[in-house]
Amino acid sequence: MIEIQKQAWDVMVSHAEATYPRECCGVMIGSTDGGAKLVIEARALDNVYTGGQEDRYEIRPADLLSCDRDARNQGLDVIGIYHSHPDCAAYFSKTDLQNSCPWYSFVVLSIQKGKFDHANSFLPNAEQTEAPQEELRYS
Repeated sequence: MIEIQKQAWDVMVSHAEATYPRECCGVMIGSTDGGAKLVIEARALDNVYTGGQEDRYEIRPADLLSCDRDARNQGLDVIGIYHSHPDCAAYFSKTDLQNSCPWYSFVVLSIQKGKFDHANSFLPNAEQTEAPQEELRYS
């Protein structure tokens, strides 16, 4: 289960709506307690994919490392990655799965005609062959 606090959720939705019709991407920072994850901060990152960004995103590795370092300095962890699907459902695509990390949750926000519609979270397995949906709660 992943729970995203209001302030972090607002950052994610605002970022996704502002970058429409391109995909946005960012990092979720927080803590874990057993199988429960609590996201207290979302950090918007640049989509550095050099092709068409309407259906693809890429995070600069240095940005991810910087977020990880900042999280650890606060006694927190990078919980996962979020990105948007413009005018598309919030599903985990084959490309998403191939580029995933099994230790992160992946939240996908569906943005329809520039406005948030729905979201889902996915947790890839170690082999990156499937990503079951995980319970998502947000304020």
